Amino acid sequence: MEEAAITGRIISVNGPIVKAEGLVEISMFDIAEVGPDRLIGEVIRLEEDLAIIQVYEDNTGLKPGDEVRSYGRPLSVLLGPGLIANIYDGIQRPLIGIAESCENHTLMGIVDRCYIKKGIKIAPLDPEKKWDFKPTVKEGDIVREGSVIGELQETELVLHKTIVPPGIAGKVEFIAEAGGYSIEDSIYTVVQGKKNYNGKLADYWPVRKPRPFKSKKNPVTPLITGQRILDTFFPIARGGTAAIPGGFGTGKTMTQHALAKWCNADIIVYIGCGERGNEMTEVLNDFPRLVDERTGRPLMERTVMIGNTSNMPVPAREVSIYTGVTIAEYYRDMGYNVAVMADSTSRWAEALRELSSRLGDMPAEEGFPPYLATRLAEFYERAGLVETLSNEEGSITIIGAVSPPGGDFSEPVTQHTTRFIRCFWALDKILADARHYPSISWIESYTEYLNDIQEWWKELDSEWMTLRNDAMNILLEDTRLQQIVKLVGPDALPVSQRFILFCAEIIKNAFLQQNSFDPKDMYCSPDKQVKLLKAIICFFRKGKELLSCGLELSKLQSLDAVSEMVRLKSEIGNDEIEKIDAFIQRLESSLNSLKEEVNISHTPDFSKGKSVVKE
Repeated sequence: MEEAAITGRIISVNGPIVKAEGLVEISMFDIAEVGPDRLIGEVIRLEEDLAIIQVYEDNTGLKPGDEVRSYGRPLSVLLGPGLIANIYDGIQRPLIGIAESCENHTLMGIVDRCYIKKGIKIAPLDPEKKWDFKPTVKEGDIVREGSVIGELQETELVLHKTIVPPGIAGKVEFIAEAGGYSIEDSIYTVVQGKKNYNGKLADYWPVRKPRPFKSKKNPVTPLITGQRILDTFFPIARGGTAAIPGGFGTGKTMTQHALAKWCNADIIVYIGCGERGNEMTEVLNDFPRLVDERTGRPLMERTVMIGNTSNMPVPAREVSIYTGVTIAEYYRDMGYNVAVMADSTSRWAEALRELSSRLGDMPAEEGFPPYLATRLAEFYERAGLVETLSNEEGSITIIGAVSPPGGDFSEPVTQHTTRFIRCFWALDKILADARHYPSISWIESYTEYLNDIQEWWKELDSEWMTLRNDAMNILLEDTRLQQIVKLVGPDALPVSQRFILFCAEIIKNAFLQQNSFDPKDMYCSPDKQVKLLKAIICFFRKGKELLSCGLELSKLQSLDAVSEMVRLKSEIGNDEIEKIDAFIQRLESSLNSLKEEVNISHTPDFSKGKSVVKE
């Protein structure tokens, strides 16, 4: 029996914004089906007896007088098994299923699978697929919201836990036996007072409403990305927030691809929000072929992708980040560590600006709506390390790319974003033009998670913080000295400062620069990162000591170990750390030989109180 619908009529159309009358009893954020094609829309404003709806599909041909209907449900996503390894658009329509259904749709006699037909509706999850469900409770047990009532293997990498939805608690009256069930089958019944709740494997949740949890915790474990400049210099914690701002061509998307491929999160939710179609095509083609280094399984077996390209309707771009973070919260509630990649929040903000202007809102800076900061805060605040309703620990880490026009970090989206994130990975156009990747600036970037995660690193190596700070001081001093070099040249500097310039170049080439196409360098384990940095700082400390004893800088620069140090990252794999230890021993031996040479060439003459240089 079909639900009773609220119906009304369109009175005006302004791009994706539609005004309708007659929709009595409709509420904010309810879904509305607009026009003869029943296009999906959402109520975003109510003015007396008028409902203002943003339509998430191409509404060409829509006109006043067309029917609008609503069933009084908010815009929601279907959460259940089958999300992993799927690819959706901004309103959770499966793109692979849409492509297959569009095979018979022709444009000028050519089969057209590149565009989504208007009004197409495909179930987000396969209603016919059977899942091998195993109950974890029995009839008569008392359950509460968040309780795990059963499990099933969603993919080889993800054990899906079926949990009691928020707001439901009581006695289990019925629980299905172990076996194959679809998402449409009732698998348990909970008696709640005088009402019974019949639960299924999948359920809807409003995208704009955060899923509840017990409490937030302070994040203390780093999200290991395999990128040395991030893990060592500007680390982020699991459950943290980060932004990657950068101008065109600086590598925002490629950096996020690397993070999605290599970070140690359990689940990846990748949101392509308003990016160019060719970039999303690369992601969609690459990810199914990538192999998870930790498990040897395809990376897609722990990935959910949302593709909403720049040529898709603007309103769907605005809602896509909420769709993605709601899916992330679902897996967080199972006790997983989830990483959300949003590329890019600037395109999302531009969609917000376009919709705001059509609604007649008063513009703020650069035309963005005055509530831009509030919306950004609502998104980033859904990150965090939490204790779930089932007393497990789960986290969501949000990493958002920002695309400031002309690389201007003073524009509103970047400035507002910095208020809500604790990790800032600024991309540098000069580094990108010099083919230094990742092109993350060690001057403009910062992190506020150092104190939170340093104990984890100290368990790996007690010297980690000292090594990291020494390297950062070298890079900062190098930046200061480069200004002097531009004026007077390097030869005017004292030997100690020229040595700092030399060591800074080693850090840039041997540590910061990373080749994403090199099988041994594309991912760097924490152990390897510490050892590489230890070799460089060992050279710096002992070299500084030798120079103070009178050694010529050229002898340090000409050491064979220096060129070998630069090659370590690409010659030694993550499982060959002992080779770096052996190199450090050889390096120390070479430096000790130079020290002996200095001592032999300078013998003290106590009668004259000065050194005599032997011939």
